[in-house]
Amino acid sequence: MPIGVPKVPFRSPGEEDAAWVDVYNRLYRERLLFLGQEVDSEISNQLIGLMVYLSIEDDTKDLYLFINSPGGWVIPGVAIYDTMQFVRPDVHTICMGLAASMGSFILVGGEITKRLAFPHAVMIHQPASSFYELKRENFSWKRKNF
Repeated sequence: MPIGVPKVPFRSPGEEDAAWVDVYNRLYRERLLFLGQEVDSEISNQLIGLMVYLSIEDDTKDLYLFINSPGGWVIPGVAIYDTMQFVRPDVHTICMGLAASMGSFILVGGEITKRLAFPHAVMIHQPASSFYELKRENFSWKRKNF
């Protein structure tokens, strides 16, 4: 039996009664963002929208991005990284579990003094791309000949 996303009571400023909102919505209001899946266009657009909205709402309060991601698509990941550099508030990045591949790239996009990860939580590998046909061996051959 699926439980779904838990709901918590939240009282909006100026309202008398609390309304039930999903837990992620409540945490977003506290400037806590989550990347807990593979990076793709959908989650990238959601995080970018939240970062821009929250920075417009108050550009003096820091943002906190919790990461548990096996990596994912390059272009959406770079878009998240670029947005983190663009918004005025500092972005704290916290690795909870694993930050692999594009997840590790997003992790280092946080403010330089505001990054947190356990020693074995990050996996970085040699970049690979179908945009270029050159292989690593081609570069080592050229280096030996020069």
